[in-house]
Amino acid sequence: MIAVEFGFATVNIFLKKVLEEGMNDLVFITCRLLVATILLAPIGYFWERNSRPKLTLRILFCLFFSAIVGTSLTQYFFLLGIQYTSATFACAFINMVPVITFVIALPFGLETVDIKGISGKAKVVGTLVCIGGAMLLTLYKGMPLFDHSYSQAETAINVMHMHPTRKTERWTFGTIALTVGTLLWASWFPIQSYIGKRYPCKYSSTAILSLFGAIQAAILCLATNRNHSAWSFKGKIEIISVLYAGIVGSGLCYVGLTWCVKKKGPVFTAAFSPLVQIMAAMFDIPLLHERLHIGSLLGSITVIIGLYILLWGKNKEMQNCVSKVTQEAEDIKEQEPQLPVITVSAAADCP
Repeated sequence: MIAVEFGFATVNIFLKKVLEEGMNDLVFITCRLLVATILLAPIGYFWERNSRPKLTLRILFCLFFSAIVGTSLTQYFFLLGIQYTSATFACAFINMVPVITFVIALPFGLETVDIKGISGKAKVVGTLVCIGGAMLLTLYKGMPLFDHSYSQAETAINVMHMHPTRKTERWTFGTIALTVGTLLWASWFPIQSYIGKRYPCKYSSTAILSLFGAIQAAILCLATNRNHSAWSFKGKIEIISVLYAGIVGSGLCYVGLTWCVKKKGPVFTAAFSPLVQIMAAMFDIPLLHERLHIGSLLGSITVIIGLYILLWGKNKEMQNCVSKVTQEAEDIKEQEPQLPVITVSAAADCP
């Protein structure tokens, strides 16, 4: 999962770069998903041909809906958010994904809360702390912690004459887009958990998911932008970014997520999401000269603290569950009736 989150973080840096150069976000999404489909389809066909169950209409519908929630619309809203804020700020919103996934998983029985126990209380407290951190992250921007004069010169054409109200509106719009993308992304994990139980083929399911996502993104792009020149690449950086995002981001990383959701569940998988922000900031601030605002820092720290309170509670709950099962097994063993042991000895004069 650490490698998966590192892949997502590097993809975000490429996204920010190509969007600044004017590449259409939906074109980028469509192309990267097509690259992932081309990569994974033959792997899934040959690798999983002997273990692949029947692909029913129900599974296809679930994969189509999963593509809407987890690929096309999610990436579209996240790319909008990155355009109007920054890659670091966008990654900060991903910190909320584990908590939202936990809340969504509760009604479906994928997670439980024993409010009387310390583990259940930790889950509730962690959730509330995360929500408070998200509100701080959204409502308070604060002063920048680093002043990159190079970055200011780069963006002077776009923001020099922009009215402060207009800047606030852009930041607010980007925040709303990131919020919607976060809600969609958090919903993807329980859906993928359901799919993984009924179609446990990570390469084949990810290939179908990417194909559906590419079709959805292409339709959305053609409906919102009739300029056909947007589909042409303008330089090597765009080609490299699409290939990297398709192979690593939409291909290998989604396969890793699908496998982890199947093995460990949706909440455990989503719990690694905050690593994206830390890794992205390592590249974003020194290379792209993004500003790190105090509101983003304080909000992210609060969210991470709440997240790990939640994870501590979940780990405590798992330990209690294991201890309970072990104790029940020992009790059953003690209650089993002891059968009398009959010793038969053969007499010497027996024939």
